Amino acid sequence: MPRMTMIEAIRDAMHVKMADDPNVVVFGEDVGYFGGVFRCTQGLQQKFGRERCFDTPISESGIVGAAIGMAAYGLRPCVEIQFADYVYPGYDQIVSEAARLRYRSNGDFTAPLTIRMPTGGGIFGGQTHSQSPEALFTHVSGLKVVVPSNPFDAKGLLIASIEDDDPVIFLEPKRLYNGPFDGHHDRPVTPWSKHPLGEVPDGHYVVPLGKAEVRRPGSAVTVLAYGTMVYVAEAAAEETGVDAEVIDLRTLLPLDLDTIVASVVKTGRCVVVHEATMTSGFGAELCALVQEHCFYSLERPIARVTGWDTPYPHAQEWDYFPGPKRVGEALLQAMES
Repeated sequence: MPRMTMIEAIRDAMHVKMADDPNVVVFGEDVGYFGGVFRCTQGLQQKFGRERCFDTPISESGIVGAAIGMAAYGLRPCVEIQFADYVYPGYDQIVSEAARLRYRSNGDFTAPLTIRMPTGGGIFGGQTHSQSPEALFTHVSGLKVVVPSNPFDAKGLLIASIEDDDPVIFLEPKRLYNGPFDGHHDRPVTPWSKHPLGEVPDGHYVVPLGKAEVRRPGSAVTVLAYGTMVYVAEAAAEETGVDAEVIDLRTLLPLDLDTIVASVVKTGRCVVVHEATMTSGFGAELCALVQEHCFYSLERPIARVTGWDTPYPHAQEWDYFPGPKRVGEALLQAMES
C-alpha cells in the first residue's frame, strides 16, 4: 500500500474525484499553476485543464459565492481557502446561502460543495495564519465539519465530503501536512522524523462522515480530541501511564455521539482537548453532551485542555498549544478519587 503525507493524500482524493466525475471542479487562490501554497493541488491543472482547476482573485467571498452558484446548478466544487483565517469575508455566504439552500428551496436546490482550509498553528505563521475556527462552523445548522488526523482518513473523508450533497467545511491541520506529528514534543524538534508516512490505498474509498475512531483503547479515562491533538493525547497517556482511551472525532458535525457515550460510560471520566481557545470552543459542546448523556456514569468533573483565551500569541505559540505536559496533568487529575 502506498505511503503518503496528508498533503499527498488530499491531492490524491481530488485527483480520484476529478477523474471519476467531470462535475468536480477545484479553484481558489494560487491552486492552479502554482499548485497551492502547501502544494495540495499540485499537478491538477496540468492533468485536468484550466477549466477544471483554476486560480481566482484574492476574494474569499467571491470564491465561496461562485462555488455556491456552481453547486446549485449541478457542479461539485472543491474550493480552497488559503488559510482558515482568511475565510471571514466569505463567512456570510457560507452561513446565509450554502448552509440554508436546501431548506430555503424546500429541497429543490442543494449545495454539494467542499470548502478546504488549512487550520491551526505550528508553522510560525502569526495571528492571521494560525487560527482554529471550527466552532464558528459547528454552530451553523446545515453544514458538516470535518477534521482529519492522518493521511488515510484525509483521503477517505475528502472523497466522502466531495460526494456529499450538502456543504462540508474540511479543516486540514497544518502541523500534520507533512507527516504524523510527534505529540511528545511541546516544540517543533524534528516533529515528524520518528513516524512513517501514512498508508493510503490507491483509488476510490470513503471514510464515512459522522463516525469517530478509537485510536487508543483504554479503560480509565476517555479523551476526546481531533486533528493534531489526537497525537498529543496519545503522547500524554504514554508519558503518564494512564490507561486513557483516545477517541479521534474526525467529524465534528455530525458528531458520533454513540462512540463518545459508550466510552465515557465505560471509563467514568472524560478529558476534552482542542487547540482553539477555551471559551465557546467546540469542547464546551462536547462537555455539555457528555454531561447530558453520561451524568450518572461520571466519577469526576469533565476537564478541558485548550488554547488560551487570547488573540493568537505568535511569540508564545508552542506554550499556547495544549502539549503532553498539560494534557497529562489533566489525565492525572481525572484519576484522583
